[in-house]
Amino acid sequence: MTTFCNFLEQKGIDSELKSVLCSLKDSVKKISEAIKTADTGRAGSTNIYGEEQLALDVLSDRIIQDELKKNEVVGLLASEELPEETKVGDGPYAVCYDPLDGSSLVDVNLAVGSIFGIYKADTFIGRKGDEMLASMFAVYGPRTTIVLTVKNGVVEFSLKDGNFVLSNDEVKITNDKKMFAPGNLRACKTEPNYVKLMEYWMKEQYTLRYSGGMVPDINQILLKGCGIFTYPAYPDAPNGKLRLLFECAPMSLLMEQAGGKSTDSRGKRILEIEIRELSQRTPIFIGATEEVDIAEKFINT
Repeated sequence: MTTFCNFLEQKGIDSELKSVLCSLKDSVKKISEAIKTADTGRAGSTNIYGEEQLALDVLSDRIIQDELKKNEVVGLLASEELPEETKVGDGPYAVCYDPLDGSSLVDVNLAVGSIFGIYKADTFIGRKGDEMLASMFAVYGPRTTIVLTVKNGVVEFSLKDGNFVLSNDEVKITNDKKMFAPGNLRACKTEPNYVKLMEYWMKEQYTLRYSGGMVPDINQILLKGCGIFTYPAYPDAPNGKLRLLFECAPMSLLMEQAGGKSTDSRGKRILEIEIRELSQRTPIFIGATEEVDIAEKFINT
């Protein structure tokens, strides 16, 4: 049985980076427990984007902050729930995160998750996703799992008897099946090419797998080894909805490390986009390389 931290040791991961990842692992375990018992009602506050926060959003953010602040090698953090990046110490590592992606699904008992990106930096502004040292996400569903890359492939861990143990040592995109997770169907009203893409998927008998949460949908693509997730731009959201720093860049690093592809739907790699502000958004087409290429051709014809 290979535990999360033992795996990092076996891979020769730097002790400081290992400690950051193990702190995040500990926060995931605590959030998993909190989800089972916490209030799923409203917290009575909004985040910086005007989105109403759930009590569990606030609690998850606090858990992650507390774990990172205890780690002396972490100097900076940025949360999707906070207005600015926050200096928490003098350490060289910077962690960005979405504490509870898909939180609106909690009250109906669908899977949700947390997303993390790790840099060595004193600010996130001016960075690119390619500069990440590692990224990971957690899924809180029937099982609690972590999907991780330290830029040497992608692996999965499952929470068993209080420990995260290696459950998949090679998460790989093979594209041997057809599956699609289409976000932002509102775009069909104004974007005829997106409608044509939907028609293509249906005529080619793709399997529809869409939950409304980025974490469970990307997790499914990675573990099934096939498919595509899309969130295009349209007039009401000209840069899409999903945030580059907190969601798209960490997910893109994982997808590329598994052999897939992630672009802004216009041919540019997500990991090459410079972070100009914390709230920056981007369209995203992410999944098997062949599927992303097909989707881009429809959108840009």
